[in-house]
Amino acid sequence: MTALLRYQSGLLLRSQRWLAPLLLYAAFIGVGVQAGEPVLGALGFTAAALLPVSAWTVRICLTQEPPAARSVVAAAAGRGRAHLAALLTGAAWPVLVGTVAVLAVTAIGDRRGVTPLAAVLTGLPAALACALTGAAVGALASRPFLRAPGWSLAALVLGSLLALVTTGSPAKLAMTVLVAGARTATAEPPWPACGGALLLAAATAALACRATARLE
Repeated sequence: MTALLRYQSGLLLRSQRWLAPLLLYAAFIGVGVQAGEPVLGALGFTAAALLPVSAWTVRICLTQEPPAARSVVAAAAGRGRAHLAALLTGAAWPVLVGTVAVLAVTAIGDRRGVTPLAAVLTGLPAALACALTGAAVGALASRPFLRAPGWSLAALVLGSLLALVTTGSPAKLAMTVLVAGARTATAEPPWPACGGALLLAAATAALACRATARLE
């Protein structure tokens, strides 16, 4: 699996297709987060903006290989393992970017009533919850479930929106916790949301890998 992860990461970095979601995330943060605003509210926005970026990055990793190369990798490692490596790569890079964003927003935000450590320990689980929820959306909006680019893109946008506003979504739960904490200056890490997102991402990955092994 390590070799597959290096292979997928190398493809992503060399293709430079990661640049578009990264710039989108930077634009979201630049517009939505201002220096000196309450840190927990800013961290909530930082985490929420990560969801569509994660979904997009996962879709990029699932579609970046030429068909011939994908067939070779599948023959060598198995279709399920190859698909899982692409999913893990697509989810890992947004988590890394989100971690850096959480640290940066904590540094510039208004931390009155909230220590820097408490802010980071609250923001990181929220970012992870949104990134994993976005990864689940990206997995469902790409192959083997949707192959047509138009339908895949539409499902990606709609799924990301629904994941942010639907009651019961781990991403919405994480944002709710941070917004409530911003009002009371109480840093409460959204661990239930993070755990729910992890279960959702794991179940979606298992479903996608099984479907890939059977349908492709």
